[in-house]
Amino acid sequence: MLVRLLAFFLVATGGPTMLLYLYVLAAVIMRLLPHPWNMTPVGAMFLFSGATFRRKWDSLLIPLAALLVSDYAVIHVLYAGRYGWFSPYSWAGFLLVGIIGWALRDRITYATVATGSLAGSVVFFVISNFGVWAAGQLYPHTWTGLATCYLAGLPFFRNTAIGDMIYAGLMFGSYVLIRYRRPAEIRTA
Repeated sequence: MLVRLLAFFLVATGGPTMLLYLYVLAAVIMRLLPHPWNMTPVGAMFLFSGATFRRKWDSLLIPLAALLVSDYAVIHVLYAGRYGWFSPYSWAGFLLVGIIGWALRDRITYATVATGSLAGSVVFFVISNFGVWAAGQLYPHTWTGLATCYLAGLPFFRNTAIGDMIYAGLMFGSYVLIRYRRPAEIRTA
């Protein structure tokens, strides 16, 4: 029933492009809801966008714009401005996850999504923790400080990898179900 309703919405609202925007919007909304630390759909949103948006620039810029807006909301609304808003290392990490999504274009299978999701989690972890070490005052700017930073980030990586796998599975799975397995009358509408 839900799949039929979403498939009908897909046709009624202008086709697959609108559906992709809805996935990005849903990821942003879910990020603003309560969740365990680092278990958000943002990484999956970039991977999914990289794999499904027709134009490669759109696949990076649309989720990036959504991320910037949601970052602003998280920092200024949820955390009342207690943290800095500017996080170029996190943004760069997510953009690289979107580029990993490019490798999934026309190759969406369980294995490629799982591999892409895990690769994206690792890339984001490496880039964002490097940024914490390089730009912050928490760890000395030595090799030991960098190793300590990565070690301290491992519990967050666990949640990131779990969240990315779950949300990527939901996004890609539902997209394939809606886009390619919907009733024939909707496919030809």
